[in-house]
Amino acid sequence: MKSRAAILFEPGKRLNVCEVDVADPCAGEVRIEMKAAGICHTDLSVMTGHLKAPIPGILGHEGAGIVVDVGAGVNSVEPGDHVIPLWRLSCGVCEYCSESRPALCPVGTEIRASGRLQDGTSRFSYKGREILHFAGVSAFSNYTVLPEGSVLKIPKDLPFELAALLGCSVITGVGSVINTNNLKPGRTVAVFGVGGVGVNIVQGAVLSGAKRIIAIDRHDVRLEQVREFGATDTINGSREDPVQSIRNLTEGRGVDFAFEAVGLPITIQQAYNSLAKRGTATIVGIPANSATITLTALPFAFEERVLTGSLYGSAVPRNDIPRMIDLYKAGKLELDKLLSRSYPIEQINEAYEAMQAGETLRSVVTF
Repeated sequence: MKSRAAILFEPGKRLNVCEVDVADPCAGEVRIEMKAAGICHTDLSVMTGHLKAPIPGILGHEGAGIVVDVGAGVNSVEPGDHVIPLWRLSCGVCEYCSESRPALCPVGTEIRASGRLQDGTSRFSYKGREILHFAGVSAFSNYTVLPEGSVLKIPKDLPFELAALLGCSVITGVGSVINTNNLKPGRTVAVFGVGGVGVNIVQGAVLSGAKRIIAIDRHDVRLEQVREFGATDTINGSREDPVQSIRNLTEGRGVDFAFEAVGLPITIQQAYNSLAKRGTATIVGIPANSATITLTALPFAFEERVLTGSLYGSAVPRNDIPRMIDLYKAGKLELDKLLSRSYPIEQINEAYEAMQAGETLRSVVTF
């Protein structure tokens, strides 16, 4: 089968939209016609070379589409079903899966590292050359093949452009609040970086009953938009010292929870330094492979501060995504306002330029 796809041939270069060949699904696999794919900063980090991934490859890990056909033995979905791809395949039986942390499952880690499916081969090729998968999903291809375990059936009345957002930015952001931290009502929160993931951290804090939510970003447009999602205060980090500003807003105390959704050492340090006693800073953004941080050690002991991480919102996607769909339908979780723009796949590089300029919260490409 032929498919249009955005391929990264070399770090530091633009994506190339090409016609690729997509093989039939093998046993236990599903072929999807992707209808919408999210523009996420993680893919940009691979494009720039800050995050290592197998290339040449088809990026994209946030999407929604329709099942076209299935391999032998597949029984959880069938052709015609609407689905979301899950970018961390899990085995369901290891210690991490058993403890409701499927994102940490070694199976998903292996697929991401190799760029190939479980039999050690790829389903993509371009002019006879093997093209690798990204995160086991490769949503930037009109047609893609995934393991059955990486496919979640969703209601057919949910628009593809909105459904795609649930697969990463929403579950990652909201999940980092309600799963990783179990934030209780009345707490104070700071969110460093309010793009597609950060704005959903704000939504998670609202759902959890936070009394004060401080949003920090370098783009005024985003800071204006995030107030619509529940932020009570905003700080432009390019003009103000975020840590001192947070201390001023909290009468010197600091915040109970700080979330870092950028993936930079400086913002991780700022998040930690903005904490109150017994506060928790959570790294949600994906740092570069070589990134390191330097922190003052004394507050770990004398103030009982905590620094932790959250991958995929520490979620169980098969439970959490349906719950988030219910919250959306009940008017308690905003998806429509998240979607800033929609681009045809041929304009995917322009979509990333707009994201880098701070013009969008979340955009999608369509086929």
